[in-house]
Amino acid sequence: MNLQSRVKLSSGYEMPILGLGVFKAQGEEAYNAVRWALDAGYRLIDTAAYYGNEESVGKAVRESGIPREELFVTTKLWNQRIRDHEEEAAFEESLKKLGIGYIDLFLIHWPVREERGYLRAWSVLERLQRGEKLRSIGVSNYNIHHLEDVLRSCEIKPAVNQVECHPELSQTELAAFCQKNGIVFEPWSPLGRGKVLGDPALAAIAAAHGKSPAQIVLRWGLQRGFVNIPKSVHKERILENADLFGFELSEAEMERIFALNKGARIGADPESFPF
Repeated sequence: MNLQSRVKLSSGYEMPILGLGVFKAQGEEAYNAVRWALDAGYRLIDTAAYYGNEESVGKAVRESGIPREELFVTTKLWNQRIRDHEEEAAFEESLKKLGIGYIDLFLIHWPVREERGYLRAWSVLERLQRGEKLRSIGVSNYNIHHLEDVLRSCEIKPAVNQVECHPELSQTELAAFCQKNGIVFEPWSPLGRGKVLGDPALAAIAAAHGKSPAQIVLRWGLQRGFVNIPKSVHKERILENADLFGFELSEAEMERIFALNKGARIGADPESFPF
Protein backbone atom coordinates (compact mmCIF):
# COMPACT_ATOMS: atom_id res chain seq x y z
CA MET A 1 0.00 0.00 0.00
CA ASN A 2 1.32 3.42 -0.99
CA LEU A 3 0.15 6.85 -2.14
CA GLN A 4 -0.55 5.48 -5.62
CA SER A 5 -2.67 2.57 -4.36
CA ARG A 6 -6.27 2.44 -5.52
CA VAL A 7 -9.47 0.63 -4.67
CA LYS A 8 -11.78 -0.71 -7.37
CA LEU A 9 -15.28 0.75 -7.31
CA SER A 10 -18.46 -1.12 -8.20
CA SER A 11 -18.54 1.01 -11.38
CA GLY A 12 -15.33 -0.69 -12.51
CA TYR A 13 -13.16 2.41 -12.11
CA GLU A 14 -10.36 2.73 -9.57
CA MET A 15 -10.21 5.39 -6.85
CA PRO A 16 -7.04 6.44 -4.98
CA ILE A 17 -7.05 5.48 -1.29
CA LEU A 18 -5.81 8.92 -0.17
CA GLY A 19 -6.77 12.35 -1.43
CA LEU A 20 -7.13 16.01 -0.58
CA GLY A 21 -10.33 17.62 0.67
CA VAL A 22 -10.85 21.32 -0.02
CA PHE A 23 -13.84 22.22 2.18
CA LYS A 24 -13.95 26.01 2.85
CA ALA A 25 -10.79 26.69 0.82
CA GLN A 26 -11.30 29.51 -1.67
CA GLY A 27 -9.58 31.07 -4.68
CA GLU A 28 -5.80 31.06 -4.61
CA GLU A 29 -5.77 29.16 -1.32
CA ALA A 30 -7.69 26.26 -2.89
CA TYR A 31 -5.61 26.42 -6.07
CA ASN A 32 -2.32 26.26 -4.15
CA ALA A 33 -3.49 23.40 -1.94
CA VAL A 34 -4.47 21.30 -4.94
CA ARG A 35 -1.20 22.03 -6.75
CA TRP A 36 0.88 21.13 -3.69
CA ALA A 37 -1.07 17.91 -3.27
CA LEU A 38 -0.72 16.91 -6.91
CA ASP A 39 2.98 17.74 -6.89
CA ALA A 40 3.35 15.52 -3.80
CA GLY A 41 1.76 12.55 -5.58
CA TYR A 42 -1.90 12.85 -4.59
CA ARG A 43 -4.25 11.87 -7.39
CA LEU A 44 -7.65 12.27 -5.67
CA ILE A 45 -9.21 15.71 -5.12
CA ASP A 46 -12.56 16.07 -3.36
CA THR A 47 -14.67 19.20 -3.83
CA ALA A 48 -18.38 20.13 -3.98
CA ALA A 49 -20.61 22.74 -5.53
CA TYR A 50 -21.38 23.95 -2.00
CA TYR A 51 -17.69 24.67 -1.35
CA GLY A 52 -17.64 27.35 -4.05
CA ASN A 53 -14.20 26.37 -5.30
CA GLU A 54 -14.78 24.08 -8.28
CA GLU A 55 -13.25 26.64 -10.67
CA SER A 56 -10.07 26.91 -8.56
CA VAL A 57 -9.82 23.13 -8.28
CA GLY A 58 -10.31 22.67 -12.01
CA LYS A 59 -7.69 25.30 -12.84
CA ALA A 60 -5.16 23.61 -10.56
CA VAL A 61 -5.89 20.20 -12.08
CA ARG A 62 -5.58 21.49 -15.64
CA GLU A 63 -2.36 23.39 -14.95
CA SER A 64 -0.71 20.52 -13.05
CA GLY A 65 0.42 18.90 -16.29
CA ILE A 66 -0.67 15.49 -15.00
CA PRO A 67 -2.54 13.39 -17.58
CA ARG A 68 -6.28 13.55 -16.91
CA GLU A 69 -6.63 9.78 -16.82
CA GLU A 70 -4.29 9.61 -13.82
CA LEU A 71 -6.48 11.93 -11.75
CA PHE A 72 -9.70 11.34 -9.84
CA VAL A 73 -11.95 14.32 -9.11
CA THR A 74 -15.06 14.16 -6.95
CA THR A 75 -17.76 16.81 -6.65
CA LYS A 76 -21.24 16.85 -5.13
CA LEU A 77 -24.86 17.75 -5.81
CA TRP A 78 -26.19 20.33 -3.35
CA ASN A 79 -29.46 19.93 -1.46
CA GLN A 80 -31.46 22.83 -2.90
CA ARG A 81 -30.78 21.67 -6.44
CA ILE A 82 -32.51 18.41 -5.48
CA ARG A 83 -35.47 20.23 -3.96
CA ASP A 84 -35.72 22.32 -7.13
CA HIS A 85 -35.47 19.27 -9.42
CA GLU A 86 -32.30 20.73 -11.00
CA GLU A 87 -29.98 17.76 -10.67
CA GLU A 88 -28.91 17.61 -14.32
CA ALA A 89 -28.39 21.37 -14.56
CA ALA A 90 -26.30 21.27 -11.38
CA PHE A 91 -24.13 18.51 -12.80
CA GLU A 92 -23.53 20.45 -16.02
CA GLU A 93 -22.62 23.56 -14.02
CA SER A 94 -20.08 21.63 -11.94
CA LEU A 95 -18.62 20.08 -15.07
CA LYS A 96 -18.27 23.49 -16.70
CA LYS A 97 -16.69 25.10 -13.64
CA LEU A 98 -14.18 22.26 -13.28
CA GLY A 99 -13.38 22.27 -16.99
CA ILE A 100 -11.75 18.84 -16.88
CA GLY A 101 -13.78 16.97 -19.50
CA TYR A 102 -15.57 14.55 -17.21
CA ILE A 103 -16.21 13.97 -13.51
CA ASP A 104 -14.88 10.82 -11.89
CA LEU A 105 -17.36 10.70 -9.01
CA PHE A 106 -20.56 12.68 -8.41
CA LEU A 107 -22.14 12.40 -4.96
CA ILE A 108 -25.51 13.39 -3.57
CA HIS A 109 -24.30 15.66 -0.77
CA TRP A 110 -27.06 14.96 1.81
CA PRO A 111 -30.13 12.68 1.90
CA VAL A 112 -32.78 15.31 1.18
CA ARG A 113 -36.00 14.13 2.85
CA GLU A 114 -38.56 16.28 1.05
CA GLU A 115 -40.48 14.14 -1.45
CA ARG A 116 -37.85 11.48 -0.75
CA GLY A 117 -35.58 13.59 -2.89
CA TYR A 118 -32.57 11.42 -2.13
CA LEU A 119 -34.23 8.57 -4.04
CA ARG A 120 -35.48 10.64 -6.97
CA ALA A 121 -32.08 12.28 -7.36
CA TRP A 122 -30.44 8.86 -7.44
CA SER A 123 -32.36 7.90 -10.57
CA VAL A 124 -31.09 11.10 -12.22
CA LEU A 125 -27.51 10.24 -11.29
CA GLU A 126 -27.97 6.77 -12.79
CA ARG A 127 -29.01 8.40 -16.06
CA LEU A 128 -26.01 10.75 -15.95
CA GLN A 129 -23.59 7.88 -15.38
CA ARG A 130 -24.82 6.22 -18.56
CA GLY A 131 -23.46 9.22 -20.49
CA GLU A 132 -19.85 10.04 -21.31
CA LYS A 133 -19.23 12.82 -18.78
CA LEU A 134 -19.59 10.88 -15.50
CA ARG A 135 -17.81 7.71 -14.50
CA SER A 136 -19.09 6.82 -11.01
CA ILE A 137 -21.89 7.91 -8.71
CA GLY A 138 -22.31 7.78 -4.96
CA VAL A 139 -23.79 9.36 -1.88
CA SER A 140 -22.68 11.36 1.12
CA ASN A 141 -24.00 11.41 4.69
CA TYR A 142 -26.27 8.40 4.12
CA ASN A 143 -27.12 6.23 7.09
CA ILE A 144 -27.99 2.55 6.77
CA HIS A 145 -31.72 3.07 6.19
CA HIS A 146 -31.01 5.60 3.42
CA LEU A 147 -28.71 3.11 1.72
CA GLU A 148 -31.24 0.30 2.11
CA ASP A 149 -33.85 2.47 0.37
CA VAL A 150 -31.50 3.13 -2.53
CA LEU A 151 -30.37 -0.48 -2.83
CA ARG A 152 -33.99 -1.71 -2.97
CA SER A 153 -34.85 0.44 -5.96
CA CYS A 154 -31.63 1.24 -7.82
CA GLU A 155 -30.32 -0.06 -11.11
CA ILE A 156 -26.78 1.13 -10.29
CA LYS A 157 -25.72 0.88 -6.67
CA PRO A 158 -23.73 3.66 -4.99
CA ALA A 159 -19.99 3.25 -5.49
CA VAL A 160 -19.09 5.38 -2.45
CA ASN A 161 -20.63 6.66 0.78
CA GLN A 162 -18.78 9.69 2.16
CA VAL A 163 -19.67 10.37 5.80
CA GLU A 164 -18.30 11.96 8.94
CA CYS A 165 -15.94 9.48 10.60
CA HIS A 166 -13.05 9.93 13.02
CA PRO A 167 -11.94 8.34 16.33
CA GLU A 168 -14.78 9.98 18.30
CA LEU A 169 -17.31 8.79 15.67
CA SER A 170 -15.97 5.45 14.50
CA GLN A 171 -19.10 4.50 12.46
CA THR A 172 -18.39 0.77 12.87
CA GLU A 173 -21.88 -0.46 11.96
CA LEU A 174 -22.28 1.85 8.95
CA ALA A 175 -18.81 1.00 7.65
CA ALA A 176 -19.53 -2.73 7.95
CA PHE A 177 -22.82 -2.31 6.05
CA CYS A 178 -21.06 -0.44 3.25
CA GLN A 179 -18.28 -2.95 2.98
CA LYS A 180 -20.74 -5.86 2.96
CA ASN A 181 -22.60 -4.23 0.06
CA GLY A 182 -19.55 -3.29 -2.00
CA ILE A 183 -19.80 0.43 -1.24
CA VAL A 184 -16.48 2.17 -0.57
CA PHE A 185 -16.51 3.96 2.78
CA GLU A 186 -14.94 7.42 2.64
CA PRO A 187 -14.66 9.50 5.83
CA TRP A 188 -14.94 13.26 5.65
CA SER A 189 -13.14 15.15 8.40
CA PRO A 190 -11.12 12.02 9.26
CA LEU A 191 -9.08 14.10 11.73
CA GLY A 192 -12.19 15.39 13.50
CA ARG A 193 -11.14 18.95 12.55
CA GLY A 194 -8.21 18.48 14.92
CA LYS A 195 -10.41 18.01 17.97
CA VAL A 196 -9.16 14.50 18.74
CA LEU A 197 -5.48 15.01 18.05
CA GLY A 198 -4.54 16.02 21.60
CA ASP A 199 -5.74 12.75 23.12
CA PRO A 200 -3.02 11.08 25.25
CA ALA A 201 -3.65 7.66 23.69
CA LEU A 202 -2.97 9.05 20.22
CA ALA A 203 0.10 10.88 21.49
CA ALA A 204 1.51 7.65 22.92
CA ILE A 205 0.91 5.68 19.73
CA ALA A 206 2.39 8.52 17.67
CA ALA A 207 5.52 8.61 19.85
CA ALA A 208 5.97 4.85 19.48
CA HIS A 209 6.03 5.17 15.68
CA GLY A 210 7.81 8.52 15.38
CA LYS A 211 4.72 9.96 13.69
CA SER A 212 2.23 12.73 14.40
CA PRO A 213 -1.19 12.04 15.94
CA ALA A 214 -2.75 13.07 12.60
CA GLN A 215 -0.72 10.44 10.76
CA ILE A 216 -1.80 7.82 13.29
CA VAL A 217 -5.49 8.64 12.81
CA LEU A 218 -5.19 8.58 9.03
CA ARG A 219 -3.34 5.28 9.15
CA TRP A 220 -6.14 3.90 11.35
CA GLY A 221 -8.60 4.75 8.59
CA LEU A 222 -6.46 3.21 5.86
CA GLN A 223 -6.10 -0.02 7.83
CA ARG A 224 -9.88 -0.14 8.15
CA GLY A 225 -10.03 -0.19 4.35
CA PHE A 226 -11.28 3.39 3.97
CA VAL A 227 -10.48 6.11 1.44
CA ASN A 228 -9.26 9.18 3.36
CA ILE A 229 -9.53 12.80 2.17
CA PRO A 230 -7.97 15.00 4.89
CA LYS A 231 -8.39 18.71 4.26
CA SER A 232 -5.48 21.13 4.54
CA VAL A 233 -4.33 24.32 2.88
CA HIS A 234 -0.85 24.14 4.44
CA LYS A 235 1.89 22.60 2.30
CA GLU A 236 3.72 20.96 5.20
CA ARG A 237 0.54 19.27 6.45
CA ILE A 238 -0.43 18.12 2.97
CA LEU A 239 2.97 16.45 2.72
CA GLU A 240 2.71 15.01 6.24
CA ASN A 241 -0.75 13.58 5.59
CA ALA A 242 0.63 11.62 2.65
CA ASP A 243 3.42 10.01 4.70
CA LEU A 244 1.39 7.06 5.96
CA PHE A 245 2.96 4.05 4.34
CA GLY A 246 6.20 3.20 6.15
CA PHE A 247 4.58 1.86 9.30
CA GLU A 248 1.63 -0.21 10.51
CA LEU A 249 -0.56 -0.03 13.59
CA SER A 250 -0.85 -3.17 15.68
CA GLU A 251 -4.21 -4.69 16.52
CA ALA A 252 -3.85 -3.39 20.08
CA GLU A 253 -3.14 0.13 18.82
CA MET A 254 -6.14 -0.03 16.51
CA GLU A 255 -8.30 -1.03 19.47
CA ARG A 256 -6.97 1.84 21.59
CA ILE A 257 -8.13 4.22 18.89
CA PHE A 258 -11.52 2.50 18.61
CA ALA A 259 -11.89 3.03 22.37
CA LEU A 260 -11.98 6.80 21.79
CA ASN A 261 -15.40 6.50 20.14
CA LYS A 262 -18.09 8.63 21.81
CA GLY A 263 -20.63 8.74 19.00
CA ALA A 264 -19.84 12.45 18.91
CA ARG A 265 -20.42 14.48 15.74
CA ILE A 266 -18.75 17.73 14.74
CA GLY A 267 -21.05 18.15 11.74
CA ALA A 268 -24.78 17.88 11.16
CA ASP A 269 -26.76 14.71 11.82
CA PRO A 270 -28.07 13.26 8.53
CA GLU A 271 -31.37 12.56 10.27
CA SER A 272 -32.02 16.20 11.08
CA PHE A 273 -29.73 18.41 8.99
CA PRO A 274 -31.30 21.87 8.66
CA PHE A 275 -30.07 22.99 5.25
